Amino acid sequence: MLTDVSLRNLKSKDKVYKVADRDGMYVAVAPSGKITFRYDYRLNGRRETLTIGRYGTGGLSLGAARELCGAARKLVAEGQSPAQEKQRAPWVGQNPPGMVT
Repeated sequence: MLTDVSLRNLKSKDKVYKVADRDGMYVAVAPSGKITFRYDYRLNGRRETLTIGRYGTGGLSLGAARELCGAARKLVAEGQSPAQEKQRAPWVGQNPPGMVT
């Protein structure tokens, strides 16, 4: 399970790599050093990925990302795709209903 200290200590590599957290959430570390929270889930037999947001200054904290992941898990349990809801959102820059920060 990730902590803020472990996130700050992640180093970039030549290729994008993943570090697991919990409940299907993980961080992807890009060669540029940017850390992005993501959530993988299965819906109707298909694997989908929700990009939750970036970590760091001006981005999300680990706690906020976990809250958003929890809200996304509830949508999946209801048979809705959080990734598709995010794409359809007319409220660009905001979270879809059920995904309150």
